[in-house]
Amino acid sequence: MTELLEDVDVVVIGGGVVGCAVFRRFTLMGARTLLLEKGEDILSGASKANSAILHTGFDAPGESVELKCMQDGYAEYLEIHKKMNLPLLKTTAIVVAWTQEQLEALPGIVQKAHQNGVKDVEQISAREIYRREPNLASGALGGVYVPGEYVIDPWSAPLAYVTQAVMHGGKYHFDCEVQNVVQAHEGWLLDTSKGRVRSQLVINCAGNHGDLIDGLWRTPEFEIHPRKGQFLVFDKAAAPRINAIILPVPTATTKGVLLCRTIFGNMILGPTAEEQQDRNRAEVDEAVMKGLIEKGRQMLPELTNYSVTATYAGLRPATEKKEYRILHYPEHRWITVGGIRSTGLTAALGIASWVERLYREHFPALFPLIPTAELRWPTMPMLSEYESRDYSCAGNGGIVCHCELVTRRELEAAFDSAVPPECIGGLRRRTRVMMGRCNGFFCSNHVAEIVGERLNNSLVVGKVK
Repeated sequence: MTELLEDVDVVVIGGGVVGCAVFRRFTLMGARTLLLEKGEDILSGASKANSAILHTGFDAPGESVELKCMQDGYAEYLEIHKKMNLPLLKTTAIVVAWTQEQLEALPGIVQKAHQNGVKDVEQISAREIYRREPNLASGALGGVYVPGEYVIDPWSAPLAYVTQAVMHGGKYHFDCEVQNVVQAHEGWLLDTSKGRVRSQLVINCAGNHGDLIDGLWRTPEFEIHPRKGQFLVFDKAAAPRINAIILPVPTATTKGVLLCRTIFGNMILGPTAEEQQDRNRAEVDEAVMKGLIEKGRQMLPELTNYSVTATYAGLRPATEKKEYRILHYPEHRWITVGGIRSTGLTAALGIASWVERLYREHFPALFPLIPTAELRWPTMPMLSEYESRDYSCAGNGGIVCHCELVTRRELEAAFDSAVPPECIGGLRRRTRVMMGRCNGFFCSNHVAEIVGERLNNSLVVGKVK
């Protein structure tokens, strides 16, 4: 008989932002919850590459599950972010019309926003656009002003969700791939790369592999068609050239390319939208990058004066339909959360709340729920360029990474945390170390000395293996 690795109430498959939020939600409900992630850390898949915008839902499909989850997630993030020491950059956003056809589409965007409950959205003139954004290229004809669109830390937020779950008894395994599932008398037996797990309920949040996980026990009701988005990161000196998130007028097929400051003090340009078959690799294409740069300069001519310091690409788990594919199977004790595309960062907390409601309404009492009487809140490291950072505080052990101003104390604290990194990518996302313009060329030896044998990955000067 195979020895059990874990015996729990709920297994959440997938450590992307949605899986992290669902893991937190069910743990705080009082369930014995386990998060399984096949990568070496959370955010190893689609969630590690996004635009980090906290969306109001002004342009989401009306009366959709996506809109409901986005707005609930938006509201919950605003409610809890200070309790977790998570940053919020109040940028606002402007949808800019550059052609007559785009200008004629603006009233419809405002009308949709108001129908979606975002009542402070308004159409503004070209003069008002240039008052707010004097560095934009000439030729803007008008715009839509969205005051509630903000920028957040895309990595610390889901890490905070997992950390709070662990503080309340949640468990996790990284580098743990689900290879097979078998429905048992009361729940499921999951064969993983680390051993067998028994659970009374399975929640599939596997992102780009969500249909494959469902396919282990049934014919999936959806099929993932990975959609690649490529981004450019401009030097920190470029960020002050814009104030708001600069959005294009969307088309029927894409929301288009945006300009946006990041919480880390850079400016990003992107994303593209390219269908591909490969679910695992998101490679940057040089020709596409050159085209992106040209689009950026058409919107903000001063970008010619600033260097691109990084490029990245991510895969969004799109399906054959535009809507979220959140499915529940009470007779099989299984919930699937699929097709969560570019709005997942905003919607994650709302999706977790939606899944809780599905469980309470459609599933019998599978297990006792014993919630904690008083919640504990993790204090996350502050990585925002716009807030006080550890490098300015005494006793920090000195700056290790000068591009991103990461201190020795921050690196040590990451390993001493409730959810320490298990790979170099996890360490980078927790601290920003080696994520600056030199990409670790000057600090990787020093980082390697601090890391020692605590990670499987090895570091060499100028390159991360």
